[in-house]
Amino acid sequence: MKRLLAFGVLAWLLGGSAQAQNPLPRLLRADSVLAPVARAASHYRLQILYTQIRRDKQGRPHFRQFRYRVRPREYFYPASAIKLPTAVLALEKMHQLARQVPGLSSSSPLRIDSAAYGQSGVLRDTSSQNQRASVGQYVRKLLLVSDNDAYNRLYEFVGPAALQLGLRQHGLRHTVLRHRLSVGDQDSTARRTNPVSLFSDSSLSRALYVQPAATFAGRWEQGPQRRRTVGEAYLQNGQRINQPMDFSARNATTLADLQRTLQAVLFPASVPRQQQFQLDTLDRRLLLDYLHQLPRQSQWPHYPAAQYPDNYAKYLLAGGAPGPLPEGARIYNKIGQAYGFLIDNAYITDSARGVEFLLSAVLYVNRDGVLNDDQYDYETVGMPFLRRLGEAVYQLELQRPHKQ
Repeated sequence: MKRLLAFGVLAWLLGGSAQAQNPLPRLLRADSVLAPVARAASHYRLQILYTQIRRDKQGRPHFRQFRYRVRPREYFYPASAIKLPTAVLALEKMHQLARQVPGLSSSSPLRIDSAAYGQSGVLRDTSSQNQRASVGQYVRKLLLVSDNDAYNRLYEFVGPAALQLGLRQHGLRHTVLRHRLSVGDQDSTARRTNPVSLFSDSSLSRALYVQPAATFAGRWEQGPQRRRTVGEAYLQNGQRINQPMDFSARNATTLADLQRTLQAVLFPASVPRQQQFQLDTLDRRLLLDYLHQLPRQSQWPHYPAAQYPDNYAKYLLAGGAPGPLPEGARIYNKIGQAYGFLIDNAYITDSARGVEFLLSAVLYVNRDGVLNDDQYDYETVGMPFLRRLGEAVYQLELQRPHKQ
């Protein structure tokens, strides 16, 4: 934390009546790492959403939100950031099923079969202590290391129709979930979901719930972005296509929806009652634990520290070269990284210093304008920017009163 305390964000950023004003524009201008990106914010498709949290005398949180170039109609590919709402909706479905079927829970052993082209089954999960898959285990893997297969299995469990309905019911009007990740999902395969069974124990001898294969025949939600083309060219099967890449059939969201999801998990009472996620106590605890837990702290699944350092998938405040998190800081977050887009959606807290805030950001770092060529500026532009942005806002928070 000494390095953070030495980081120079001028005290005048909080001077005068700045407490009631948006601090982000001046904060971005004041820093040598942030300013070059901010000056070309349109080029980098930069968006930032910062929510201050103040506790009253009873400890209840109050929120004040500041935006920098937040544009719901400007498309960004959400990549793995989209996994958080999927995980929460999967746990909500388990809660609903458990109320109807005694003995069911998110830890119930799960078997996935295949029934159509492109599908694959799951009988065992060696990352689990009982060698069986479960909704809870997929949530752990999704949150700890952003496991793509875990997301795909939860997509199959909930199903595209229920995902769309669930998003709208919880006020996430601009989020679209319409395909699996990294398996080449096309419209026809994304509409079909596998048969799923949940069992009473790891022997898989007695099924408590059987969900047949299904095909979604409805209309996909479109989201607010009318123009969903990115870049100047892209590679496809080794061939260069000299036109922007079309994302109209891809997942979509907005920065506000991402932060709203995280806030609804962490602070349920801060969203309208009818839009709160319906989770049992253990599953909400699972989300809270694994949103911040470091991969090396997990036994089942197990992740070696050498491959998964503490700052793995912690871009804001800690992104970049492998290393520890700042002393005292705890980061609850979900990141995304693909096609030149970098996203982090985080709640950062340091209880010893009375710091807590929500910070979400996205930027596009693709200097050559070509997608699918793996030549992105993640390490030279994206990660340094997100790390410094987290540091700058953290320093801002240190100088701000947090209790009434």
